[in-house]
Parts: sequence; C-alpha cells; structure tokens
Amino acid sequence: MKNVGEARETPTGTPQEELATGERSTRNRVARSILDHGPSTVAELAGRLGLTQAAVRRHLDALVADDVVEAREQRVYGTRTRGRPAKVFALTDCGRDAFDQSYDKLAADALRWIAEQEGGSEAVAAFARARIAAQAASYRRAVEGADPDQRTEALARALSADGYAATARSAPVGEQLCQHHCPVAHVAEQFPQLCEAETEFFAELLGTHVQRLATIAHGDGVCTTFIPKISQTTDNASASTAGRNPA
Repeated sequence: MKNVGEARETPTGTPQEELATGERSTRNRVARSILDHGPSTVAELAGRLGLTQAAVRRHLDALVADDVVEAREQRVYGTRTRGRPAKVFALTDCGRDAFDQSYDKLAADALRWIAEQEGGSEAVAAFARARIAAQAASYRRAVEGADPDQRTEALARALSADGYAATARSAPVGEQLCQHHCPVAHVAEQFPQLCEAETEFFAELLGTHVQRLATIAHGDGVCTTFIPKISQTTDNASASTAGRNPA
C-alpha cells in the first residue's frame, strides 16, 4: 500500500497543494505513532508506518524544527548493554498540546483552588481518588472478565479506550503496563496526587503490589507500571509505590 506523499519524492504532475497536504498527513501519522507507542527509533517508525527510514528522518527533521518532537537517548531499565544508546524521538510538551489537552489550565486552576480552599494536598488527593473511582466501573468489568494471566492486557485495552494508548508487555518476574499518552500529563506535573491515585487503583484492581517506574508528568516518554507475578508478591499486596524510578 502506497503512503500519501511518500510514493515518490517528486511526483510528476502533482499539484503543489496536494503534495503539501500529503506531507502534512504523513507527518501527522509519524507524530501519532510516537504518541501511541512512546519514544521510537527511526527504524521502529519506518516499520510501523511502511515508510523508508530516509522518509521518516525527513519528517522527523520537520517535526523537530516545529518543536513537536525531540531526540533523546533511549532509556534503559535494568542492565545497560555495551555500545552507544539508541536515539529515540519523543513528543515535546508542545507536541502533546496538539493532542487534546486544551483544558489543562482550567483543570490546574480548579485543583489549585481545591488545595487552597479545602485542605491542601490531602484535598487534592481525595479528589484524585474520587476521580478514579468514578472511572473504575469499566476498568473493573474488563479486568474481572479476563483470565488471570490476561488481566494486565485487559486493563491496557480499557485504558486505551479512554485515550491512554496503553499496552502490556512481559518483563522479568512480571509485566509492564505502558501508557503512551496521558490526557492529564500537564496537570499531573503540578499535582502528582493524580498519578499516585491511579497507581493505588491499579494495585487494588489487579490485587497485587505495583510499582510506578516512570511517568510522562515527570518527563519520561511513557508512564510505566511494573506488575509482578502474583507468586512474587508479599502479604501487603494492596500496597503500591508511586513516582518515578529513582535510578
């Protein structure tokens, strides 16, 4: 299948405005792929989108110039292998703004008012827990309706339906739940109680201790939650650890 704007570098007889539209469309696909899958290498983007690596680099150069994406070293969790870390491209704050975060200021102002008028950070934490509770029904149905070894995947699908672009993947002695998009990332940067309440909810929902390794709100490319195998958990299975990996 040919990609609009990528079939040929200089198509003969194509009106200039049509070419420009195709370029914008493909560029948006590149940015959306990074949103859905997190920080990505040129090779990963080319494979997902069916483009050449040269074409992907050209679109990335334009997105970097527009402050939509930025290049960074790939984060490595666990033992680092030899060699130079791979370069990945991640959305900037400006890039995330393009994906439905227009109500950030209103939400932050409302939470600031709650903190000032209703009891400080504890009031914000109570709001965050109430917000999660209001969303809990669909997540609970998805998880409880899945086989025990498919519950993280079921939660990922339910989160994706709410705009979190979530995936589940295997990890040593457990799984990782990755949320590649956070609709409230800018607000959570100011009010981490939103992330903490979400982490607590995941622990309660999955019936096991979970650990938040990284968050978009703290500048990481993906919100990553480690979920150990049930057999690896301790008696205090409902506890959770919020925040980013200190490493």
